Amino acid sequence: MKDHTHPEEDPVLRRMIMELSPGERVAMACGMFSEAKALVRAGIVSECGGKEPADLKRRIFLRFYGSDFEAAELKKILLHLGLD
Repeated sequence: MKDHTHPEEDPVLRRMIMELSPGERVAMACGMFSEAKALVRAGIVSECGGKEPADLKRRIFLRFYGSDFEAAELKKILLHLGLD
């Protein structure tokens, strides 16, 4: 996955990240995922209002992973998670 970092700044950013310890990099990645999930959740609540927790989980899952699977596969995953 590629972000929109300017090509000239990419090596600098990569060097700065690689200077962090592995634990610091994991903590940063976990923090970024938590923030992304909070933003997605807020967007879904804003679009749809207050929904049932299962519906909110389903919509969050689909927002993050919906384009990674074929429709039949998604249906099986959602069924397995109890989010069908």
